[in-house]
Amino acid sequence: MPNRVKRHIFFALFLALQGLFFGHEAGAQGRVIHITWSDEARKSIKEERIESQLSFLADSLCDGRATGSIGNVEASAWIARRFRTLGLKEIGGSYFHSFIADNGAVARNVIGFMPGSTKHNRERYVIVAANYDSYGKLDGRMFPGADSNASGVVGMLEIAGTFRRMQEMTRTYSKSFIFVALDAKRLSLGGARVLWSMIEDGELKDPVSGETITKEKIALMVNLDQIGSSLSPLHSGRPDYLIALCGSNPGFFNILADCNTRYDVNLDLSSDYYGSKDFTRMFYSRVSDQKIFLENGVDAVMFTSGITMNNNKPGDLPSTLNIPVLKKRIFLIFEWLEKI
Repeated sequence: MPNRVKRHIFFALFLALQGLFFGHEAGAQGRVIHITWSDEARKSIKEERIESQLSFLADSLCDGRATGSIGNVEASAWIARRFRTLGLKEIGGSYFHSFIADNGAVARNVIGFMPGSTKHNRERYVIVAANYDSYGKLDGRMFPGADSNASGVVGMLEIAGTFRRMQEMTRTYSKSFIFVALDAKRLSLGGARVLWSMIEDGELKDPVSGETITKEKIALMVNLDQIGSSLSPLHSGRPDYLIALCGSNPGFFNILADCNTRYDVNLDLSSDYYGSKDFTRMFYSRVSDQKIFLENGVDAVMFTSGITMNNNKPGDLPSTLNIPVLKKRIFLIFEWLEKI
């Protein structure tokens, strides 16, 4: 029997025996501490790793990650290595899916696949995406794009890693996940358009079953776009907040709010963009990657912490982000993805 299978069996027996013989653990003041899947998920998301990954993507080695640049290629290769480390499967024999962007440059989406772990209804797919391109250099100054959108990419990677960790601990999921680092957002949402073309043309195939992933099998597209800052709070004195734009699907937000309370995350949540119908419509339907899926009849949710004075400027540095709050946001989005 492979060692990995043995570890899975051992951990399952360990949890079962805990529940059977102990049920709980008593704290120093007699407080009862229940060991849960959510505790393990929370522990698997590390602030040090979040900070390290943000620093790499915003480093001069990636040189602002402009589509077609050497720095962009460096970033995409690093994301692919992270996908491999996390055990995500290639689609079509590669993580890289190249295309020509509107400026004539070669762009690359990076796609990793995580199959569901139960046979029942496994061919139900959720796309979790974040664009990784930024503006590169303008007039000799680098635009590091820490919040826009290294924060979304790191959030996506941490969510993928947490799902992987849960599967290793025998947690089962009836849906499969497609994790996508999108290129060329700043060139007419190029990466999202090409991803949709792959779906429309039958080129996106499940690497486990070999079946074509059709539009009808995609339950949801989730877009993480600038989720690292606390500089534009919803309410004064509340740096711990998150905006979730769900369009005409309030049920998604209701599940998020329930997870926020149930798992004691307690972020200040909003389902609109600072109370403005016009800005909500713009950010949800016009200017970010979920737009392409919405236009083609696929439900989508966009997570963001809003625009700040640093976005799309040389001052968009990792040091301006709130890492503890970013960790909370990642954990809450993970729990929400488990429940939808």
